[in-house]
Amino acid sequence: MEDRMVVSSSPHIRDKANTQRIMIDVVIALLPAVFAGVYFFGARVLLVVMVSILSCVVSEFLSRRAMKRNNTISDFSAVVTGLLLALNLPPTIPLWVAAVGSVIAIVIIKQLFGGLGQNFVNPAMGARIILMISYPGFMTNWAKPGIDAVSAATSGVDAISTATPLGLLKEGALTADLPSYADLFWGNVLGCIGETSAAALLIGAVYLFARRIISPEIPLAFIGTTALFTWIFGGTTPFTGDFLFHILAGGLLLGAIYMATDYATSPMTVKGRIIMGIGCGLLTGVIRLFTNYAEGVSFAIILMNIMVPLIDRYTIPKSFGGEKAVA
Repeated sequence: MEDRMVVSSSPHIRDKANTQRIMIDVVIALLPAVFAGVYFFGARVLLVVMVSILSCVVSEFLSRRAMKRNNTISDFSAVVTGLLLALNLPPTIPLWVAAVGSVIAIVIIKQLFGGLGQNFVNPAMGARIILMISYPGFMTNWAKPGIDAVSAATSGVDAISTATPLGLLKEGALTADLPSYADLFWGNVLGCIGETSAAALLIGAVYLFARRIISPEIPLAFIGTTALFTWIFGGTTPFTGDFLFHILAGGLLLGAIYMATDYATSPMTVKGRIIMGIGCGLLTGVIRLFTNYAEGVSFAIILMNIMVPLIDRYTIPKSFGGEKAVA
């Protein structure tokens, strides 16, 4: 009797990876973007990152205690949320605004919906949109690379500009006035802390792919669709748009690699993830080209996050021997 087989419920194939290990890998992958932000905008970037992370961790600890739930700060998910939020903020952002965004991300978007895995939109991205609507002046106060963010926040127009590369393109700037591809790639441009250096984001992406933390469907479909859409419709005539500029500028790489791939807010199937990536790319292209807003990644991801349950409903296959599709 001691040798009899014991059949347990699925999953039968298990992996040593846990939530904490996955989150630590994401933090490691984002470090090049943090270092690039410090290099281009100064040491204040570290202060923004620290305030954002600490506020997220404290918010999670206190909210879990208030709701009498087991505390989850040790899984590092709050750290990842704080880091992602910081990378989506301008280097000149007032520290109290970063703290407010952290509370919104953790308490309102994450914990009030049940905690890790229960949020229906990405917490950091949702908080960024709320901050953009609530504090547009602070969220569009950009520091020029090479000028410390502290100086930029307290000095005049020589240190601050409201025109990011996508903003210049939206305003119809001449090609000579636009940043070069090299500046966009390395990060010598205005923008949020983590979205300026495409090189830093791609280094982190290689690490995540190597560790198998994320799969390529969403990033490739997202970036590819945005590139195709802006190439076709982004120029004065069809098929003349500067798709490479749209890939390197703004938050496309940061959003496609690190935000849209969030496990809790992305589809469970390969087909579903491709659909989400295409949807994000189309929405980003439409917002960038046909609205008054120069960027579109944040809204595209949030809108597709909301569509994920519907995507899963029609892409999850039927269970073996069953009549209905089940998760």
